[in-house]
Amino acid sequence: MALIKFSQKNVPEAGCDEAGRGPLAGPVFAAAVILNPKKMIKGLDDSKALSEKVRNNLRKEIEDKALGFAIASLDNIEIDKYNILKSSFMAMHLAIEQLDKKPGLLLIDGNRFLAYPNIPHQCEIKGDARFQAIAAASILAKTYRDEYMAQIHEEFPMYNWKKNQGYPTKAHRAAIKEYGPCKYHRMSFRLLEDQLQLF
Repeated sequence: MALIKFSQKNVPEAGCDEAGRGPLAGPVFAAAVILNPKKMIKGLDDSKALSEKVRNNLRKEIEDKALGFAIASLDNIEIDKYNILKSSFMAMHLAIEQLDKKPGLLLIDGNRFLAYPNIPHQCEIKGDARFQAIAAASILAKTYRDEYMAQIHEEFPMYNWKKNQGYPTKAHRAAIKEYGPCKYHRMSFRLLEDQLQLF
């Protein structure tokens, strides 16, 4: 099923999405993308439905053809301070703030959002599989976060973040149990199945 190109005609729309709500480590990333109606991009879809190679190819095309895009993140310390939901919204706000062109409407993936000043928004459940701008944002957020996790993997290779991106796999939890958490872990999350074993 083809994704919807735009929600409203003649209004510059920014699709917004995040990556990294569920992991036990690392930041949450968010992206905001304003697509160019004269330069449409084939193959846009929810980033989770695409292979790594396709995501990376689309990332370059999005960055080349979009009217505007921005990436932002909040680290694990901020996530522990604010909680992951609020941190996701804050990262989206930071991305929107960095856009060179002010959008007239924000298309938000999900069912909740913290309103951004002076720009109307609409929440779209499974929006990354329905709207091209949100799909583009999901691809940017995912690829930038994966790239970051691969970088910090070099610092702490025992957690294998280049493969699991910080998500709670059995191997990741086993490594936390063996080596303990590091400076990138979200201490407000349940790092082990039996959290009491951590301390």
